[in-house]
Amino acid sequence: MASAVEEKETGRIEAFSDGVFAIAITLLILELKVPHLEGGGEGGSLARALAAQWPSYVAFVTSFFTILIMWANHHAMFRLVRRIDTPFLYANGFLLLLVTFVPYPTAVLAEYLRKPGAPTAGAFYAGTFVVAGAAYNLLWRAATRGRGLLKPGVAEETILGFARRYRVGLPAYLLAAAAAFVSVYITVAICMGLWVFWILTARNA
Repeated sequence: MASAVEEKETGRIEAFSDGVFAIAITLLILELKVPHLEGGGEGGSLARALAAQWPSYVAFVTSFFTILIMWANHHAMFRLVRRIDTPFLYANGFLLLLVTFVPYPTAVLAEYLRKPGAPTAGAFYAGTFVVAGAAYNLLWRAATRGRGLLKPGVAEETILGFARRYRVGLPAYLLAAAAAFVSVYITVAICMGLWVFWILTARNA
């Protein structure tokens, strides 16, 4: 009976979290604006206006895949969790706070990518994911402390594997934030490279 109650509570938290991820990833589309041209956009003016919005497309795609990968890692973690406690609940809430925040630095990056404020915008964008990386580490520590929240039979190597992957995010995103003051495009490239890392490592989770 107790086990069924624990699983129900864990399912409720995961369902709530999934809803937050879904809303955050949907809000990203608000950054894409319809061009308003005089005269209805004769000739190639509409095409040029759409092409000129490429920073918004880059920011949208980058953040879409980032949130998608964050959700996939969150889902993978919850596959190993059988119950929750208060520290885990609040650590999960802290992570969701950052997930909902992602559309804002995305909008800032899109707005300033080709302007003098690009280095600050890039550092702000990557810095958001530095904090998100810290949130994942905090949540995993809450889940694995004493192994009390994990399902029976979770291998020690699995626990260490998750911990190793989560530790990569902090220095990598710090590097991306610092790189913004050299070139914001390096920042974007590092963030995209991290997609590949998270996707490939998640396959072995």
